[in-house]
Amino acid sequence: MANAGSGGHAEATYDQINLKRSILLLYSSVGLPLAIIGYPIAIWIPPRYADAELGLTLPIIGTILIVARLSDIVTDPLVGNLSDNRPSRWGRRKPWIAAGVPVMCLGIYMLFVPPEGAGIVWLLVWISVMYLGGTLIGVPYGAWGAELSPVYHQRSRVTAVRELFLLVGLILAAMIPVFVNELWEPGVDNYLTVMAWTIIAILPLSAFVLLRFVPEAPVVHHTKVSFREGARAMWANKPMRLVLIILFAVTTAEAFRNALTYFFMRDYIGFDVANASRLYASYFFVAVLSVPGWLWLGRRIGKHRAFTIAIVGVTAVSFLTFALKPGDTVPYVMLFMTKALCYGAVQFLPLAMLADVVDVDSIRTKGERAGSFFALSGMTSKLSIAIGTGVSYNIAGLLGYDASGVAGANSTEELRAMAFQYSIMPGIAYLPAIWLTWVYPLTPERQARLRGLIDRRRARMQAKLADTGTAGGTEASQPGP
Repeated sequence: MANAGSGGHAEATYDQINLKRSILLLYSSVGLPLAIIGYPIAIWIPPRYADAELGLTLPIIGTILIVARLSDIVTDPLVGNLSDNRPSRWGRRKPWIAAGVPVMCLGIYMLFVPPEGAGIVWLLVWISVMYLGGTLIGVPYGAWGAELSPVYHQRSRVTAVRELFLLVGLILAAMIPVFVNELWEPGVDNYLTVMAWTIIAILPLSAFVLLRFVPEAPVVHHTKVSFREGARAMWANKPMRLVLIILFAVTTAEAFRNALTYFFMRDYIGFDVANASRLYASYFFVAVLSVPGWLWLGRRIGKHRAFTIAIVGVTAVSFLTFALKPGDTVPYVMLFMTKALCYGAVQFLPLAMLADVVDVDSIRTKGERAGSFFALSGMTSKLSIAIGTGVSYNIAGLLGYDASGVAGANSTEELRAMAFQYSIMPGIAYLPAIWLTWVYPLTPERQARLRGLIDRRRARMQAKLADTGTAGGTEASQPGP
């Protein structure tokens, strides 16, 4: 039995060092429906609420996205801390995921299939509900993955397989509009309706498989760390600070650019909605193919160096896009696919780096607080997405861009200003992340030394617990020193 006083629970039935492929695949499968959720939020929800029927402006939509995300400042750290320090008979992570699934499904349906007349309040309420469900699932799910293995390159494998499922989910999400175009009628509202029902069908099933068949890693000894003490330790953790700054810079720049991608395709390059949906599907397919290459490169030169190369590629693509003229479809497709090659690294390498950062904290606090770390990184990522998207839409509004899709709504000057915003502004935002990632200090060698210290401490604690267990009931009843 697990030691209740140490906050432990039933031991897992797998070897953390040699992680079974079946466990890894079952754990990662939840990434597929989560990816289907993320794609329409970034791509199709803004055009849906900005169309002629619902009529919200991009600045309004962007502001709502920022306001709704502010709740994560409270919910993410709270869920992370509770899942770290409140183990149950079912484990530390599982109950939160189980609670988040129905919340997420409700928010998804109401947000994706708005009734006629849905406006600002509707969008704000239901996207907030969806975000809450995402926190209940995502924070403990990410922490669970960090705990599957203590080995540096094994963690890259865990993160890569999980992100591979995410990318497959993105391909499926991107293919849904393609199927709708063939079997139904092209239109953002139809895309979102089919996506909503797809998520509602897949998410509960994949969550059940995760909760039923994937055991959590055992907690041999877990020192509970107060929120204030934990926050102080996180701030003192230099690799953690760097990861958060890098994550914020890259994610904000990506969100800033992604917010305008569909509008840039439609109004500047000249793709209709059907061709844009096909291009997105191709993008995510190329990204999936790139993941094994980035994983190999991370093994050869380190995760942070591989990530630096990916960000250099993304930055170059961003700046080169500004050289395109309206109607340059072929050059745009080539640049878009080049960015897709880098997207796999942008997705999984920062999370693999974060899993290693937790070891620094474990040495200093003697706690096992992956939940708190993934809560903080998740909050940073979510806020940076909201800020990047919201600021991008507000700038587009200030520059006079009309997102309604009505022919002739934008002048040549307004489209060129949008092109500058789409390419040059995010390119500049990527630049600090390139240097910070290159000088990142947590190398494979240093992480191996940290794991050695942690493993020796765990071994001593296991031996101590074993000695206590063999001392007999009489000694256990006597007061301690």
